[in-house]
Amino acid sequence: MKSPYLIAEIGVNFYDTAKELRISPLEAAKLYIDEAAKVGINCAKFQSYKANTIVSKNSPAYWDTTKEPTKTQYELFTKHDGFGEAEYKELCDYTHSKGMDFTSTPFDYNSADYLESMVDFYKISSSDLSNIPFIKHIGSKGKPVYLSVGAAYMSEIDEAVRALKDSGCKDITLLHCVLSYPTKEEDANLNIIKTLKRVYNDLKIGYSDHVAPDDTMTTLSTAYLLGAQVIEKHFTLNKKLKGNDHYHSADPKDFSIAINNFKLINTILGSEEKTVLGCEKVSRKEARRSLVLTRDLKAGDVITEKDIMAKRPGRGISPVHADIVIGRKVKEDLQEDTILTWDMI
Repeated sequence: MKSPYLIAEIGVNFYDTAKELRISPLEAAKLYIDEAAKVGINCAKFQSYKANTIVSKNSPAYWDTTKEPTKTQYELFTKHDGFGEAEYKELCDYTHSKGMDFTSTPFDYNSADYLESMVDFYKISSSDLSNIPFIKHIGSKGKPVYLSVGAAYMSEIDEAVRALKDSGCKDITLLHCVLSYPTKEEDANLNIIKTLKRVYNDLKIGYSDHVAPDDTMTTLSTAYLLGAQVIEKHFTLNKKLKGNDHYHSADPKDFSIAINNFKLINTILGSEEKTVLGCEKVSRKEARRSLVLTRDLKAGDVITEKDIMAKRPGRGISPVHADIVIGRKVKEDLQEDTILTWDMI
């Protein structure tokens, strides 16, 4: 296996960090990029939208309002829609200067168009899975597309994938996702990764996670073991901050644990070729069995079935050759418990 391509979903978390640290949102966004680069994350991802094009003013909240008390989607999006083309271009250049890929999820046509020259790939949100005209618009741009498939039936995924292919998109990644913030562990449903890999065996399959991180980052490790080639996780610098995504995000320490887990998994998985490993050669010789005499024999004595027993170590004649040894004569006087070798008979 190869370690998964890891995306830090910065989203709009940097706005809350800017308030906490009393710095500008742009400075905060760059701080997030800095920390993601230090950890070794592959891609920094943001979200590009304007409140008045993404949601009606009367749309109710669908998140945990005990964590994020904002009552309407419009009110929440209004707090976090200050960036436009210029800001994302600066973040794009800054991200690339740190050796990471850059992307931002567009939520309207204008964003999709100005991001075209910036993003290394497009990410389409689960919320736009049924927005087929928008999907076709993005697919026609000739860039790789990562599509989250939360809260969807297989028929809807089929339609979205077909729309991307029909529009000319040749590089598609589907991300298993549960559209619930935060996702309860019992709702993570990671086996869907296997389902997607089986049904869409011509596409890359990954996982976009909304489960609150545990101390060992088991959810992400499990997703990787199930075959996720891409893993996306919300990223924060302070999980205690109030706000829409901090309470289910991973911080740099969490991401570092996950990355170390991926490396360990690759190490312990090893090869699919079954052979004797170098570290087993001594143990193989000492722990295997040889034919050993159960009594003293004189030169010329014929070896009977009762005269031999299989014992460790495995330096002598293997028990697999017992039928050949029985009935042969010993060449010299041999004591009980002698490990038989071919030159003795």
